[in-house]
Amino acid sequence: MKAVRIIKANDLQIVEMEKPVIGGEQNVLVKMKAAGICGSDVGIYHGTNAAATYPRVIGHEIVGVVEEVGPDVTKVKVGDRVIIDQVTACGHCYACSKNRPNVCGNLQVRGVHIDGGYREYIAVNETDCYLLPDTLSDEDAVMIEPTTIAVQCCSRAQLEKEDSVLIIGAGALGSSILRIVKLYQPRKIIVADIDDAKLEEALKAGATDVVNSKTEDLVKRCHELTDGYGPTVSIDAACVKGSLLNALEATGNAGRVITMGFSVAPDEVNQFVITSKELDVRGSRLQNRKFQTVIDLVKEGKIDLTGSISHRFHFLDAQKAFDLVDSRDPSIRKIVLTFE
Repeated sequence: MKAVRIIKANDLQIVEMEKPVIGGEQNVLVKMKAAGICGSDVGIYHGTNAAATYPRVIGHEIVGVVEEVGPDVTKVKVGDRVIIDQVTACGHCYACSKNRPNVCGNLQVRGVHIDGGYREYIAVNETDCYLLPDTLSDEDAVMIEPTTIAVQCCSRAQLEKEDSVLIIGAGALGSSILRIVKLYQPRKIIVADIDDAKLEEALKAGATDVVNSKTEDLVKRCHELTDGYGPTVSIDAACVKGSLLNALEATGNAGRVITMGFSVAPDEVNQFVITSKELDVRGSRLQNRKFQTVIDLVKEGKIDLTGSISHRFHFLDAQKAFDLVDSRDPSIRKIVLTFE
């Protein structure tokens, strides 16, 4: 079978691999149908993702159809359309014992530490398969995975209706977070970005206020919008130089600041801004068994995952897709690789 493999930074190749055989733990064979391109995939391609190992078949937003199952499989059957959990955990370390396998001490993420879904077939455990709603196409279903990241983020933030929320970044991640934050019906949802077009979209998607952090003082404006107190929850979905400090300075006393980024570049942060307001600064990584939560939200009509796909490429044209990402074309929203 053919696969997209990153050999090293900036070296993407179409390679031949052995078709996987099911057995033991990997007891379900899935024929790939669609896979999304995520910012972390781009980071692996460019060598800026500190967690990745090479060479690597990337891809973790992965949708397919079950082609073969082992004799003891009960969760899925041949012909089922599924999305695959990207997290594999050991089950016995400290994090796993605290029901947090997404930060397992021996974590292996598909497409990062072990081979992912940019290939024609993948073998996985049945527990990692989630049945797709009939209302979602294979392509739109790739949006389930980024939405799980947003659900995890809001869970870590312990959002409540009394909160005022700041989301820094209105890109793909920030937009997904906004979609979930809305469900909590907080007092305010402030979205900050440097792109007016994205901010306009955020207003249409449910933000109560927007701030162009390139032309406005983000901290000052957030205080003005919250009667001087500051947001009680700030989510850094941008992870650019200065964004974390902005989040810390904007957030009001006893608030929570959620970090999403994986940058290893040093940045300015001081303890006073955290200690003086007794802020909770919490990382949010991947997702902790949130796939069914998102699928149920889709079924209940509480979220709409259609209409986010802006570009489609056959997976053998993956280089063209990544070149488009690098062009920073403003029309890009979500790019999907197809396998038919």
